[in-house]
Amino acid sequence: MTIYCARRFSAEELQTIQGLIDQDPTLKRSPLSRRLCELFDWRKPNGELKDMTCRVALLRMQADGRIRLPPSQMPNPRRRPRFPPSEATDEQSPLIAPVHELPPLALQPVTAAGGSRLWNEYVARYHDLGYSPLAGSQMRYNILAGDRLVALISFGASAWKLADRDRFIGWDPAQRRRNLPLVVNNARFLILPWIQSKGLASKILSLVARQLPLDWQARYGLRPVLFETFVETPRHRGTCYKAANWIHVGRTAGRGKKSPVHEQIIPIKDIWLYPLHKDFRSALGQS
Repeated sequence: MTIYCARRFSAEELQTIQGLIDQDPTLKRSPLSRRLCELFDWRKPNGELKDMTCRVALLRMQADGRIRLPPSQMPNPRRRPRFPPSEATDEQSPLIAPVHELPPLALQPVTAAGGSRLWNEYVARYHDLGYSPLAGSQMRYNILAGDRLVALISFGASAWKLADRDRFIGWDPAQRRRNLPLVVNNARFLILPWIQSKGLASKILSLVARQLPLDWQARYGLRPVLFETFVETPRHRGTCYKAANWIHVGRTAGRGKKSPVHEQIIPIKDIWLYPLHKDFRSALGQS
């Protein structure tokens, strides 16, 4: 058995994959991944095929020399999309008031293409880490105070391995492979620079903790039980996460969320977790 993208593949299944490729060398990679998901019944909790995940697994299988994919039919490799600043995201007049004096806050899921591009542009322009696309399951929100945009936040797939997180949860590798989708990563959190509101960040995190599990379940058929996020120190101290009752459990190894290497390649970050269920350890330890 060999594990790719949290799924075990037997030698027979790897032979089946190569057989499909050899049978039709002109088959594009997207139809191939869909066909394999149907054959292996590899699906998300909501019943949709995990074809994007399958494509990642196929690339890793090829990198390990276990299969031979047909050549990519894309003439040029994809470039990371860029979002140059426009007037739509120009700095606005300052808003200075504690959170209890602001109009009611509302979380607005980002869905429409136009709204999605604008969200990306704000993050690319004002977030310390810039814009980075999320792969797989994800949720993005605009946070409004009344009718005014004050912040943006996104959540996506959790890290595959985190020694300090995994020790805190107490699960074994098999339990982690099965239940990792129940952990969701807070990838970006941006308070717009002209918004100065004491208590706003922790208030937003509390609102998200109540709403996202419902939205995630409606979209993906799975209800998360734990949030995670990474805070790069000494640039930031995680003050808002601490104020929102997140738990600091340790530090990353600096290898990246999906990296197969064993040495540090990115800055080490603090790990913060937020349980969404009082019995989160039992849920994550289920066999």
